[in-house]
Amino acid sequence: MRLVNRFARVAARLYQVLGRSASALAVSLLVGAVAHAKTPIPGYPDRVEALDPREVALLPQYCLYTLHFRDVVPGGNNPAEIERWHALLGPSYHHLHHYCYGLMKTNRARILARDQRTRQFYLSDAIREFDYVLRNATADFVLLPEIRTRKGENLIQLGRGPLGVAELQSVIAEHPSYFPAYGALSDYYVESGDLLKARAVLQEGLKHAPEAKALLRRLAELDASGRQQPRPATR
Repeated sequence: MRLVNRFARVAARLYQVLGRSASALAVSLLVGAVAHAKTPIPGYPDRVEALDPREVALLPQYCLYTLHFRDVVPGGNNPAEIERWHALLGPSYHHLHHYCYGLMKTNRARILARDQRTRQFYLSDAIREFDYVLRNATADFVLLPEIRTRKGENLIQLGRGPLGVAELQSVIAEHPSYFPAYGALSDYYVESGDLLKARAVLQEGLKHAPEAKALLRRLAELDASGRQQPRPATR
């Protein structure tokens, strides 16, 4: 209660000093700071922006040379690598550190979180990072299907299945050869007990990416288990 009262006083003061729009932004940042403080990962920094080496080691290589990372991670401020990745990924690389934050938060949720509340916080906060990149990237950014698939997966894990499915289906419609979206969607249907849909999604994906090992493996697992019919509904 003391923390809540203190937060309310700070928010009111910000409104007086900054005005409505600026104070709203400042308050949102304060909310994030308070939320992080209340969702610690034992043995890790409160915020992923501290760039703990154990977490950074799980990221794609290009993250090391993005904004902020390049100033903290040893070897990140390498002009040749920065230029190489910028040339490969285009101007949207300027925003990609937010995707890397989102991956770190997703990893915290899936690997490090010890309770449901912490897990949900990091899954949700990761989506916020993904959305930042989706808002600011160019329409032809090569990583858009990947980022949107990650968002769909997080929505599903948050219990927002219909939204997650819609995101994955949109990725598939716009990028039919991007096979990870089929894998994520089929996993959702398997977990939901709709094995016919899971199989149909995998088969559709293999039409566009016939050598995708991730899809072939999932289909083989369905075949080996003999689970071809949907599970009976429970009341």
